[in-house]
Amino acid sequence: MTLTITSLYAGLIGLLFVLLSVLVITARFKTNVSIGDGGKELLVRRIRVQANCAEYAPLGLILLALTEVQGAPGWVVHVLGLMLLLGRLLHAAGFGRTPEIMPMRSVGMVLTFAMLILSALANIGHALL
Repeated sequence: MTLTITSLYAGLIGLLFVLLSVLVITARFKTNVSIGDGGKELLVRRIRVQANCAEYAPLGLILLALTEVQGAPGWVVHVLGLMLLLGRLLHAAGFGRTPEIMPMRSVGMVLTFAMLILSALANIGHALL
């Protein structure tokens, strides 16, 4: 079995991560800080936005891949993939702004957590049956 649906979302999230990384790099140039955050609010925020993506996206993609491999209907895998992608996009957009856009950040986390919970439960359920 090929993971064509998961590959789509992995690629899109990979591009999002590169964008977030470029934003960190540009903030480093702007603040003249090459290591750490130098206590610069712009750099602190951009590093955390990138790190948050790095913390949640891999587990989400692993669970998505396992859901696809287990034979979930394509539409289910797409819904879960969209939840993860939109969750990460909204969180990054809301958290990355100064001041934060809390509704975007909150919806992003809810979508991400819902995706993680649903796909985890689906994988547990499949493993036990």
